Amino acid sequence: MSASVDALDLSGLDPGIREYVRILRDGGIETFESCEGGPGHCFPEPTVRFHGHRYQGFRAYALADEHELPVASLRRFWSAYRGELEGPHWEITFSRKDGA
Repeated sequence: MSASVDALDLSGLDPGIREYVRILRDGGIETFESCEGGPGHCFPEPTVRFHGHRYQGFRAYALADEHELPVASLRRFWSAYRGELEGPHWEITFSRKDGA
């Protein structure tokens, strides 16, 4: 079981993605990277990456849908690091930042 959101400090996250991450974490999704997206950011759109088995992405989508978050896409991906593939991991993107 993941740590409760109360035990996590989300204040260091980009403001435009913080609430999305909180909702996913409250629902038991183990996030590991997030960005509100846009110029000067790591991703072009608001993005949250998370760990999980093959069904975890569908669980994250269901949570986002339940909270009426503006989901744009859901992906399963592998990263290449020093010639080795790592993953798979999940990535969910949103059509707009929180509060926009």
